[in-house]
Amino acid sequence: MSPAAVSVSVFAVFMVLTVVLGLLAVRRQQGGGLDAWSVGGRSLGPVFIWVLMAGEGYTSFSYLGAAGWGYDYGAPVLYVVAYMSCGYAVGYVVGPMLWGYARKHGLVALSDTVAHRYRRPWLGAAVAVLATVFLLPYIQLQITGMGVVVATISYGTIGLDLAYFLAFAVTTGFVVVSGLRGSAWVSVLKDALVVLTLAFLFVYVPLHYFGGFGDFFGRLVDEKAEWLKLPGHGGAESGYGVGWFASTTVLNSLTVVIFPTTVAGYLGARDADTLRRNAVWLPAYNVLLFVPMLLGTAALFVVPGLVGAESNLALFKLVTDSLPAWAVGLVGVAAALSSIVPMAVFMLVIGTMWGRSVLSLAPGPQAREKGLSQLVVVVAGALALLMTYTAPNTLVRLSLISYEGMAQLLPLVLLGLVWRRMTLVGGVSGLAVGVVIVCALVFSGHDPVWGTNAGLVALAVNLAVSVLVSLYGPPGRADDRPDGEVLAREEFTDAAVGTGRG
Repeated sequence: MSPAAVSVSVFAVFMVLTVVLGLLAVRRQQGGGLDAWSVGGRSLGPVFIWVLMAGEGYTSFSYLGAAGWGYDYGAPVLYVVAYMSCGYAVGYVVGPMLWGYARKHGLVALSDTVAHRYRRPWLGAAVAVLATVFLLPYIQLQITGMGVVVATISYGTIGLDLAYFLAFAVTTGFVVVSGLRGSAWVSVLKDALVVLTLAFLFVYVPLHYFGGFGDFFGRLVDEKAEWLKLPGHGGAESGYGVGWFASTTVLNSLTVVIFPTTVAGYLGARDADTLRRNAVWLPAYNVLLFVPMLLGTAALFVVPGLVGAESNLALFKLVTDSLPAWAVGLVGVAAALSSIVPMAVFMLVIGTMWGRSVLSLAPGPQAREKGLSQLVVVVAGALALLMTYTAPNTLVRLSLISYEGMAQLLPLVLLGLVWRRMTLVGGVSGLAVGVVIVCALVFSGHDPVWGTNAGLVALAVNLAVSVLVSLYGPPGRADDRPDGEVLAREEFTDAAVGTGRG
């Protein structure tokens, strides 16, 4: 058999196994309502929550973008490890708080949490629409990432268009039926392959191309020293200096805990202590992120001259150049699953928010909400696929503000849950101002601004407006502050001291 046939055969077998695993998860679901589908019946234990949340954070960016950034810039890419580790520490407190609040009131998504806190169904719908705008680019990027991986490991025999459709079909095939639990089951397979392939590449590449780690690191220090310190290759003109690194780490570590996909993981947990243990162990997974970053710098010596989007293929240039076809297939499967798992959770979250908060402005029969949510999953995935074919740059451009834009929900969500005086007008005013500022700065080319992440600047203004309007603006109505806020404050305290109620 040709190398392409061997590699594609290995890939195909594991894609079938992925769908089977996702469908088998249906047999373990407790009931068939929206809770069972969207948050796994709130029954996932430490192992499933760990692999699910690690899988949501370890995307195709880890194989493509991280290696590409290592190739292009070097040290600035370490911000990913920094913010994810800090985010897990913040999640130790925030996760149990959100879990307790949602469990008491039967909430399944970020949008209906906001709607319940402020007693305004329309606000939940608005948050669902806003979050969808910021999440769709991630679905499109995962489709694109998997397409690039499949086309590369097939040695060009599978075109990008077909690879894009495979990404959509495989993900939709199990997430519509099995929901969050299916994503967790597939995450187990994905994580096993990720650990196996990256551990192998970490040892193999330096030995094969450089004769050992000593020679590799010696050449890196002697010839590419600029890549080993901030602001990395490109110097100050890149904008990725110490100020950008620190501000991006702060912003993203706060944002990741209220990212709708992270919230889905929180709400799927069996109890609050599961989330605390998870927050302690998740940073260990970040060690794996160093491997593609390191291999990206190794590619500087092996395949020099990659420019633009080609640099994202730095790791796979090493893989296809030296490994046998079956090994190329395995690495490709691990990378593809790193697209499929987060894409499944993104689609699931969008479907849940629309099924609960937009198409049903008030909680209704669970079967109806679940059906609407499943329909939206298909529509959202198909829309991202269509945009990938017809106007890829539109969503890619939107992805520039995804994290910075989602950060603007922080005061409305978290401050609203722990501060009694937060008003609807204050939270919405701050959100509007923050989104306008971040869009203006990013799309005008002023990110970073004054060496600082534009999203953090917008968030600071957002927070100031939210607080000032809440204190001195129109007084909130009595039903702006539901009884559940007291629980949220208690859960916040419990999380801080580690004594949750489980």
